[in-house]
Amino acid sequence: MDNDSPVTLLDPHARAWSPAEARARFRAGLAGPTAGVAAGHTQANLISVPADWAYDMLLFCQRNPKPCPVLDVTDAGSWTTVLADGADLRTDLPRYRVWRDGELVDEPTDVRAHWRDDLVSFLIGCSFTFESALGGAGVPIRHVEQGRNVPMYVTGRPCRPAGRLSGPMVVSMRPVPPQHVAAALRETGLLPAVHGGPVHCGDPAALGIADLSRPDFGDPVDLEPGDIPMFWACGVTPQAAVMASRPPFAITHAPGQMFLTDARDEQYRIVA
Repeated sequence: MDNDSPVTLLDPHARAWSPAEARARFRAGLAGPTAGVAAGHTQANLISVPADWAYDMLLFCQRNPKPCPVLDVTDAGSWTTVLADGADLRTDLPRYRVWRDGELVDEPTDVRAHWRDDLVSFLIGCSFTFESALGGAGVPIRHVEQGRNVPMYVTGRPCRPAGRLSGPMVVSMRPVPPQHVAAALRETGLLPAVHGGPVHCGDPAALGIADLSRPDFGDPVDLEPGDIPMFWACGVTPQAAVMASRPPFAITHAPGQMFLTDARDEQYRIVA
């Protein structure tokens, strides 16, 4: 698996956009990482599979809740979601990936031409959602500071199989200064619907990651002296399962380019 090709950076004022404004811009063709966009609003990963694979996907998510926390599941053929009034899942993400037999065949900004009436869509919690909480607690977000997509890595940890679906867990990495590690653990642990606390801190080799400078998805991020790499389960994990299990067809978001919902982050926060 190779790194994503370069993506267009979003408007520096994107933090202040409403989710509806962000979706309208994506519908018009704007593409790029959504970290920091419509700050305070929940972001979601997307995977759409044929109805005869939907139970396998639902079971896969249920058995692997850290990387695959489900926020909504659509009816077959529907491109709407209760998470965003008036949104269209076929047009309102910055960029998509289209898969056939486990192979990536297209990366369009609009999937209406690929849409099928039997597709069931899963909206899965995204770690970008907890970045507002991290920032509020004083934790630096290096990939946002550096204008890059978050780095994501395929690990050596297998997910629990479900029906015809299996594959490795994918993680996102954020470098955190030692004095902010406790805050990062606390803030993300209060948001289990968007991956919750990290699955690992420290040596990437413990996850089977050989080189932090070569992410499987997203962009490499520079660590500051003393930074500790912290790894969170990632909603790109279903894409790794698609590559490993080779269903006949699937549509996903492009890694790091998420669906902006109308939900507020605090709706998913556990009261401490």
